[in-house]
Amino acid sequence: MIAIIDYDSGNTASVMNAFRALGEEVILTDNKEVLLSADRVVLPGVGAFGDAMKKLNERNLVGAIKEIVNRGTPFLGICLGMQLLFEESEESPGIKGLSLLPGRFLRIPEDTDLKVPQIGWNDLSFPHTSKLFEGIEQGTHVYFVHSYYLPVSENTDFIAATTQYGVTVGAAVEKNNLFACQFHPEKSAEAGRQILLNFLG
Repeated sequence: MIAIIDYDSGNTASVMNAFRALGEEVILTDNKEVLLSADRVVLPGVGAFGDAMKKLNERNLVGAIKEIVNRGTPFLGICLGMQLLFEESEESPGIKGLSLLPGRFLRIPEDTDLKVPQIGWNDLSFPHTSKLFEGIEQGTHVYFVHSYYLPVSENTDFIAATTQYGVTVGAAVEKNNLFACQFHPEKSAEAGRQILLNFLG
């Protein structure tokens, strides 16, 4: 069973539908015991970093998430769900993230011709092999919607994929049982389907 963490995130339905299309049993829940018993857990996310951390704290989910990851359960963060795994974000000064990975998200610079937020398809590069991107070719396009990014220079050891958008963006991370994508695999057509299958594998 795949448990989707329920904290009023905006993209839960599309994430659930993507996994169901792969034949998986999916539940949306904020119940700690259900989350701890799941085979895999997903933290989706659309919205603001500070608001999301407030909701996770209000539902007493911060400790549960850390316990799930520490137990070795495969865990996937998507979009804002990836950002929340880190220590902090420039979007919400003074608000601490889950701190499961070291790093701080920055706002995409607006001193170029590129629009912020980045909305649309962009290609991926892979600095090294990873489970999440097995069978995915260099240059594969996936769908992004975000205004904040993970600087790669500070976090190169667990970066699984990057993309270019005025700066080098940490597009995905992978460390042991912890996986995350800044892009939306559930909206990334066949490539996204393969990435979700790799997470399930």
